[in-house]
Amino acid sequence: MEIKRKDGRLANQLRPIKVELDYLKYAAGSCLLEMGETRVVCAVMVEEKVPPFLKDTGTGWVSAEYSLLPYATTTRVPRSSSQSGRSQEIQRMIGRSLRGVTVLKALGERTLWVDCDVLQADGGTRTAAVTGAFLSLTMCLFRLHRAGQVKLPVLRDYLAGISVGVVQGQPLLDLDYSEDSVAAVDFNVVMTGRGELVEIQGTGEGRPFSREELERLLNLAGEGIKKIIAMERSLLGEDKALLFGQ
Repeated sequence: MEIKRKDGRLANQLRPIKVELDYLKYAAGSCLLEMGETRVVCAVMVEEKVPPFLKDTGTGWVSAEYSLLPYATTTRVPRSSSQSGRSQEIQRMIGRSLRGVTVLKALGERTLWVDCDVLQADGGTRTAAVTGAFLSLTMCLFRLHRAGQVKLPVLRDYLAGISVGVVQGQPLLDLDYSEDSVAAVDFNVVMTGRGELVEIQGTGEGRPFSREELERLLNLAGEGIKKIIAMERSLLGEDKALLFGQ
């Protein structure tokens, strides 16, 4: 018997998703992404240089930063916590995920800085940030292509993230905070449009989990990510498909 979720969703149902592209005036690409009550702003800025280890290689770089704004949760988050171990772990995850689908050689020697700021947190902030970061990155790359600054293809595939977990013995998709905080097993999954895995972060918060549960959770995450990527394709439109060599 399925547990009753507070918002009435089915176990395999996503929260409502809203996206506003080009949310910020000065960023090269940006969006406001809402998944239920979680709200994240993502923005990309271009820097015409690369880290020292890439100098004179002709290869670019994508780097991410992540922070919870002070008013994002029920208690104030000090701004210094943007450099906390948790934030550093999450921004590395976002950066790895974006680089996993970006053809870095096509960028030339420039760095794309992706900033992800959580305006309001209600679970799934890191995976919402991955999705928002990808949309913002795509908008930035499209502008760079129109300006003749990047080669094609510059993206390998679409990208999205989602959380899954086991709550009261029930596998659930897209956990809000009330579910995440009591989950016995908690996963964050990032996948491509082809269903390939880019990142898996999984923890037995309350107990160990079996390989069968792992497989079931990954399949559940895959269902959700397919829906998010379908939304991305529709939102970005056919003109952005050329970035993938399509």
